[in-house]
Amino acid sequence: MKSFLKNIIKPKGGIFGFLLKFRRHSVVFFFFKMTKKRRNNGRNKTNRGLVRRVHCIFSGKLIPKDKAVTRYVIRNIIENSSLKDVQEACYYDHYSLPKIYFKNVYSIEAAIHNRIVRVRSKEGRRIRQSLKPKINKIPPGNQLTSSL
Repeated sequence: MKSFLKNIIKPKGGIFGFLLKFRRHSVVFFFFKMTKKRRNNGRNKTNRGLVRRVHCIFSGKLIPKDKAVTRYVIRNIIENSSLKDVQEACYYDHYSLPKIYFKNVYSIEAAIHNRIVRVRSKEGRRIRQSLKPKINKIPPGNQLTSSL
């Protein structure tokens, strides 16, 4: 074991190697330690070999689900321009129209191109929390009213 440890080569610059002697032949192995841009390599995969692939809604490209950028979109079924007409024609008073819920999946290229996510600096990439503040909204029917 000590003879093996003597043969370890440690040059500067993140290169690690060792010398292996077998009979009359000697072989030198070098391992280069590459720099990492992100701690998670741009994915949310830990201890999984393969992850199911999903389609990007812009390009149709198949991308791993853990690498995809997902955004939830909640919209009214009717556009704002015709909303007043529908509410006036409605039989019920205070009828709330249902909403449409979308889960949009984007590839990284499409998300950056369409400005859904932005390119961040090296220090900015370390921030892992959401940049948008969470707003707690009370639904219209659940507001507290005081009676005097």
